[in-house]
Amino acid sequence: MPRIVFVGPPGAGKGTQAALLAEQRGIPHLSTGDMLRSAVAAGTPLGREAQTYMDAGQLVPDDLVLRILGERIARPDARAGFVLDGFPRNLAQAQALERIAPIDVVVSFELPFAELVDRLAGRRVCPTCHTVYNVVSQPPSIPGICDRDGTPLLQRPDDLPEAIRTRLRVYAEQTAPLLEYYRDRKLLRTLDARGEPREVAQRLSRLIG
Repeated sequence: MPRIVFVGPPGAGKGTQAALLAEQRGIPHLSTGDMLRSAVAAGTPLGREAQTYMDAGQLVPDDLVLRILGERIARPDARAGFVLDGFPRNLAQAQALERIAPIDVVVSFELPFAELVDRLAGRRVCPTCHTVYNVVSQPPSIPGICDRDGTPLLQRPDDLPEAIRTRLRVYAEQTAPLLEYYRDRKLLRTLDARGEPREVAQRLSRLIG
């Protein structure tokens, strides 16, 4: 089973598809955000180090994220492959990742700008279990309430329209060299991320074989 990286703008469905693919193929879905939260909650040495940055409202440095990622990849369940969602985000991170875990396939999620804005504006998140919903495409059973634990859902400040446009512009600027890097290495595959999650999952399965 290959080591797979999902690259794409916020709202393109990377997390949803990573979870589906991981379950289907019996490999772990690795998200740097989840790994950071887990390390902090477990009180590991790396988690405590990350906590100092998070408490100060700062971004966790790439070096520390990569050390936490390397620790996670070394576990037995990841030896046969994994799906990495949301990392790397830029060329420097990709080059550093290559030193600890050479990647086999990179899937670029592509979606029209207007649809990305609509998806993100409709996104709601459970602050307890971090499950992500969408008021249009993936609503909870009870509006505004998490299906898993009954917690009221939140809209993140960075999912408001003006913030969304800024996030997408930054993504485009940072990611163009990253896509070129993987294209040059014959690792990049492009996925049409439009439509329902099940349709996208079928396209993804055909794409990566």
